[in-house]
Amino acid sequence: MAKRVAIVGTGQTFHKSHRPDVNGQELINEAVQRALADANLKMKDINAILIGNMDHFEGINYVDCWSVDGSGGVMKPVIKITTGGTTGASLAIGGYHMVASGMFEKVLIIGWEKNSESDTTGAITTAFDPIWDRQVFAGAISGLAAEAQGYMARFGACDRDAARVSVRDRKHATNNPHAQLRKEVTLEEVLASPMLADPIHLLDVCPRTDGACAVIMANEDVAGKICSVPDWIWATAARHSYTYLGDGDWGRLTSMEKCAREIWKKTGIKEPRKEIDVIEMYQPYSFAGLIWIEDMGIVGHGEAPQYIWDGNTDMGGELPVNPSGGVIACNPIGATGLIRCAEAAMQVMGKADARQVPDVNFAVSTGFGGCMWTDMLLHGKRKPN
Repeated sequence: MAKRVAIVGTGQTFHKSHRPDVNGQELINEAVQRALADANLKMKDINAILIGNMDHFEGINYVDCWSVDGSGGVMKPVIKITTGGTTGASLAIGGYHMVASGMFEKVLIIGWEKNSESDTTGAITTAFDPIWDRQVFAGAISGLAAEAQGYMARFGACDRDAARVSVRDRKHATNNPHAQLRKEVTLEEVLASPMLADPIHLLDVCPRTDGACAVIMANEDVAGKICSVPDWIWATAARHSYTYLGDGDWGRLTSMEKCAREIWKKTGIKEPRKEIDVIEMYQPYSFAGLIWIEDMGIVGHGEAPQYIWDGNTDMGGELPVNPSGGVIACNPIGATGLIRCAEAAMQVMGKADARQVPDVNFAVSTGFGGCMWTDMLLHGKRKPN
């Protein structure tokens, strides 16, 4: 019989550009121990483990096997998921279904990455079709630039509008002890930073990070016994967008639009701008902070720049986005989507400390990656009907 599912514990490392002090197992174990402590559980209480990273980045395969001393997976069911940039969010969705199915009572979900030991651009480039796409799209930045250019052409936005998003997220990150980059920047500093691929500047994009995140999900029979305010998962959705780059609807993220519509329909959300209290968005560059809230249905197409300039997505605004600082402040890729999930859960559970948004009843977390695909979860304080 299907079970309702809640997050009952989260844990993160203190993310940095380089963690030479630990190997992969030790990095994973830091997040695992913090999640167990947060939920006041022991490893013996966990029934199964879900783990993932971008293993072809580091060139080290079978993390589900070699990490068991760090993950706690000895003599437990362990499953690996790798779905590109969405890996962390896919792990969260997979963990949700493992518990909702009734197969497992409590599942430990782990995302991690040691980007300092990887070749991200080389690995991402191999994901593109060698005949039609690879000569144009080297790494991630070129595809993001195409999306940004498409949006600017359609709606008249400019790089200054996007820079406002970077300023916001980097300011939010100063309240997050786990963030890699915890320094405010000005609009002028963003616009004066080196151009990577027109119109994207260096300070518009995310860093490369070493880090890990762990989340514990439990079914409705035990969630309320483990913690006083569980974070209930109301719905999940996942969509892929295109096969070849020429198929993309550049300037929009159609996978985000499809995910959002599914989530709102499943849960009866009629006015997400008014009903959602906070969003943790997998937003690897600043233009995404404009484009994707439109595709999510928060504002109409072309309306995001003014909405953001008016301060609505800042802390204290109508709908804060990325109180943690988001991906622009911290990006251990295999963990990045799971961090969004963990941060949303902390908001619902009232555990976000200096980055806490008051009175959160509903939060959204998202993942992004690969062929412009999207994962999305709706988190709530109240148990779903």
